[in-house]
Amino acid sequence: MLELFAVIWDYVIPFLVVLTVLVFVHEMGHYLAARKCGIRVEVFSVGFGRELFGWTDKVGTRWKLSAIPVGGYVKMFGEMQTHRDAPPDSENGDPAAAAAGDGSGIATGAPDAFDSKSLGQRAFVVVAGPLANFVFAIVILAGMFMTVGQPFSPSDIGTVIPNSAAERAGFQAGDVIIGIDGSRVERFQQVIRKVQLHPGATLIFQVKRGAREIELTAVPDVLDQKDRFGNQQRIGRLGISRVGTDMKLIKHDPITAVWRATTETYVLTGSILSALGQIIRGTRSTKELGGPIRIAEMSGNVWQAGLISVLMFATILSINLGLINLFPVPMLDGGHLLFYAIEALRGRPLGLRAQEFGLRLGIAMVLALMVFATWNDLVQLQVVDFFVNLLT
Repeated sequence: MLELFAVIWDYVIPFLVVLTVLVFVHEMGHYLAARKCGIRVEVFSVGFGRELFGWTDKVGTRWKLSAIPVGGYVKMFGEMQTHRDAPPDSENGDPAAAAAGDGSGIATGAPDAFDSKSLGQRAFVVVAGPLANFVFAIVILAGMFMTVGQPFSPSDIGTVIPNSAAERAGFQAGDVIIGIDGSRVERFQQVIRKVQLHPGATLIFQVKRGAREIELTAVPDVLDQKDRFGNQQRIGRLGISRVGTDMKLIKHDPITAVWRATTETYVLTGSILSALGQIIRGTRSTKELGGPIRIAEMSGNVWQAGLISVLMFATILSINLGLINLFPVPMLDGGHLLFYAIEALRGRPLGLRAQEFGLRLGIAMVLALMVFATWNDLVQLQVVDFFVNLLT
């Protein structure tokens, strides 16, 4: 019993805290955009299922915390369920019970209804959720860069490891990497990130050697290793290091901090998309896809590592949440944007039956991905091996 309590306290609670904050930010994006467009918001819920407690504000929105503390939703007056990912009705469990703001499934035509707004306004409300997650990541990073500072190490090379990809490419001690594939490099951390994300890929380095600028082509070695959380990863290794230990934290003024945070968020987004692309192409293992169990494990680990680790973890998760919701999968925000794009081309919305079919397909795809990711978690944590050994 004590061990179970320790697991809940060390892993489940941190996971729920981080997830709740990110979901609240996401749904707040939808809420603020809806209010900006003059749409009446009926419910703002953190979690799904039966309401635990809540209150109704002066404009009629019911703010509540629900029993199932994973996810959340904003229910808008006159909003078709096939347009957004609102949950089943908390009382009767019927997903069609609240098809529109009045529960009838019929467009209301009221001026404060979602279905009465223009296509652009509806798209704005939908995209505001993922956008809020990106803005939240920028806010976290900017706050860290202003108070703690941004890690900075010069991108100079102190040592070239023998028989490494760097030696084969012709790198020398004293070289300074100023660009990779045409993108400017200022920090050694940027070099590490780029190389690790491209194992076995051809990279072109712009290098300053003395007074000259040259180009060197390198193919990072492929290295399979476990990260600090015990997850198996395939990364690239160039085979260089710095002799100096002059890594420092540089504090920025508010404007520079926001700019640097925006740039870092852009780079992190590109890194995540690059890794997903490698998984789709088969150059990176699908075992690296993590589900809720692994996220909970990582939440607990970073929680114990301190506030800075928690903030960085929340930043990466927030970017992931924003990206995933933009994928063109029905049920996700990106799926609704896809419906709106089709509506713009056709001049009228898709039929209700087509939208319902798309929603069911989206639910099936998301559930399949969740099951696959959870299976990966169980395999990584050797839970599957444990039960197999019990039966053999």
